[in-house]
Amino acid sequence: MTMNKANFFVPFFVFLLIGSRFSRVASAGDQNALAASFVFGDSLVDAGNNNYLQTLSRANSPPNGIDFKPSRGNPTGRFTNGRTIADIVGEKLGQPSYAVPYLAPNASGEALLNGVNYASGGGGILNATGSVFVNRLGMDIQVDYFTNTRKQFDKLLGKDKARDYIRKRSLFSIVIGSNDFLNNYLVPFVAAQARLTQTPEIFVDDMISHLRNQLKRLYELDARKFVVGNVAPIGCIPYQKSINQLNDKQCVDLANKLALQYNARLKDLLMVELKDSLKDAHFVYANVYDLFMDLIVNFKDYGFRTASEACCETRGRLAGILPCGPTSSLCTDRSKHVFWDAYHPSEAANLLIADKLLYGDSKFVTPFNLLHLRDL
Repeated sequence: MTMNKANFFVPFFVFLLIGSRFSRVASAGDQNALAASFVFGDSLVDAGNNNYLQTLSRANSPPNGIDFKPSRGNPTGRFTNGRTIADIVGEKLGQPSYAVPYLAPNASGEALLNGVNYASGGGGILNATGSVFVNRLGMDIQVDYFTNTRKQFDKLLGKDKARDYIRKRSLFSIVIGSNDFLNNYLVPFVAAQARLTQTPEIFVDDMISHLRNQLKRLYELDARKFVVGNVAPIGCIPYQKSINQLNDKQCVDLANKLALQYNARLKDLLMVELKDSLKDAHFVYANVYDLFMDLIVNFKDYGFRTASEACCETRGRLAGILPCGPTSSLCTDRSKHVFWDAYHPSEAANLLIADKLLYGDSKFVTPFNLLHLRDL
C-alpha cells in the first residue's frame, strides 16, 4: 500500500484538537465505561486513514466535517458533516476519546489505549474491492494492522493486563461490505463480465468465507466483544438513484437484493456458526439495513425533509455521483437530510441509528443492544 505523508498531510493540529477533546485514559475506577474501541470498515466509519493514502477516496476537504466540533469544523477525513456512527457509539458508551486513525501521526503510545480506527474509504471484505480508488485498506490489511497494535498493547500494559483490557473492556466494531457490491460486483462496465461467470450466490459465499477468517483472526488476538453491521439498502442511496435515473421513491432492486442475500448469510455466520465455535466471544448483529430503510421510508416522522437528496452534492450532469467537496452545493439545513452526500448518511441520521444500536430491541440489534454488550 502506497503512502506519502509529505504530500497527503492533514494538519497535525486537527488531531491535537480531537485528542484534547477528551483527556483521560480509562482507569480502573471506570469499570462501567468502555475503555477502547477498535473500528474496522469503510467510509461509513473512516476517521481519517485515507488522508495518508494516495487514493481517490478522500474526505479531507471542506465542507466535510463542518459540524465536527472537536476539530472546530475542519475536515478530518470523515465522510460526513459531523460524527460517524462509531464516534457516537464510543461517546455514549463512555469511551475516553475517539479511536485514533491507525495511519495518523499521533497513533502511538497511550493514545492507543482509547482504541484505534482502521477503517478506510473504499475498503471491503474482499481484497479486490475498491481498486477503482487506486489505494484503500481492505479488511485483511486492517486486521494486519491490528496485529501490530496488539503487540504495542503488550508493551504498554504488560501481557496479562493487555489481554484483560482487550477482552473485557474493549469493543470491536465492523462496518464493511457495501463496497464489495458498489465498488466491485456492481461497478458499471468494469464488473459486467465477471457477473456472467460469478453468480450472486458465489460472490456472497466468497465474502462470507473471507469475513469468517477475518473475525477468527481478531478472536485469536483476544477480541471478544463484536458488533458487526450488515449492509444497508445500498439501492436507495442517492448515487444509485442517480446513475439508474430513478425517482425519489424508487430504489435499485438488484443492489438491495444482493444486500439482503449477504445479510442473511452474515446473520447465520454470527448468530449460529461463530456463536457455537467461539463460545467465550459475544457477537452482536446490527441490522443496519432495516434501520436505514426505516429512516428512508419514514423520514418525515423523524424530522427530515428528504431521504433522496444529498445535502452536499454536485449540480448538473454529475449530480448524485461525485462525493462532497469544495465545489459542491451545500443545503441550508444539514439536520433535515438523511444523506450528507451521494453515498453517506448525515450526522443527524447517524445519531438516530447509533441510538437504536445502543438502546434498541432485537428488531434492530441481536441478541442484545450495545449497552448490554459493553457491560458483559
